[in-house]
Parts: sequence; C-alpha cells; structure tokens
Amino acid sequence: MTISVGDRIPNVTMNHMTGDGPAELSSEELFSGKKVVLFALPGAFTPTCSKSHVPGFVANADKLKAGGVNEIVCLSVNDAFVMDAWGKDQNAEALHMVADGSANFTQAVGLELDLTARGMGMRSQRYAMVVEDGVVTALNVEEPGKFEKSSAEAMLALL
Repeated sequence: MTISVGDRIPNVTMNHMTGDGPAELSSEELFSGKKVVLFALPGAFTPTCSKSHVPGFVANADKLKAGGVNEIVCLSVNDAFVMDAWGKDQNAEALHMVADGSANFTQAVGLELDLTARGMGMRSQRYAMVVEDGVVTALNVEEPGKFEKSSAEAMLALL
C-alpha cells in the first residue's frame, strides 16, 4: 500500500555518508521535529535524475529553506558510497544524500519500481513529498517516465 498524505513515515533504517564513512540513519532521526522535503528517484547518475531532478533542488535549496524547510533529502536505491559520489558530482552540499540500498524505505512507503527487465533491479519511483514531524503533508508521485510533479519548483509551489 502506498503512503498517503496524513500518514506517518514508517521507521526504517537507511544509510548516509559521514566523516567516518557510511552510517545507519533511521527515518525517525531524519524526520522527527523537522519540516523535510524528500525527493526520490530511480538511480544516481541516471539521465533525468542528474540533468534535471537534483540540479533543480540544488538551485532552489535556499528558496526551499526560506519557505520553512529544515532539510532537503535526496533518496535513491543506491549505496552510501554512490550517493556520496553523486552528491559531490552534483555540487549538492545543500542536500542530504540518503542511500536506501536495500529499498527498506522505498518498500515501506510502497513506492518501489521494478526495473529488473532493464537490468536495474528494484528501484524507487520518482516522487517528492513534504514531511512535517514525521507526517506526510504533501506527496507528488510521477507517472513512469515522467518528470513534472516532483521538481523543486513543484515543491516550492506547495510551500
């Protein structure tokens, strides 16, 4: 079942890169007591994700934060090393690059995308959500192959 507006984010474990290397990060840690914009995408270094999705959030990070957002999270079903390298490649210092390598979060929110036939395995759908203190207040899920509703500009319009 797909998560909906008004639902609480399930508590699962993901990973992110720290100064000491990869570390676990719970969704409770990530969302509690904050207003977070999370955008998820099928994969690091993939065309639409690298040319449009991440750059839009990098360019609009200050505007999102001025709109009351405490943290901007980019999530993909990749490992922490890949997410860290991709963040550096994208000059994404203002974003929190979160690795959902085992798709724990993606499956828990019901937004997985099976790209096995394309050699990519189980991935995340492209979407963006606003989460306030662990509760989803907005959710924009893209149709497969589209990039219209989950952009930084679309999230700014919701704030």
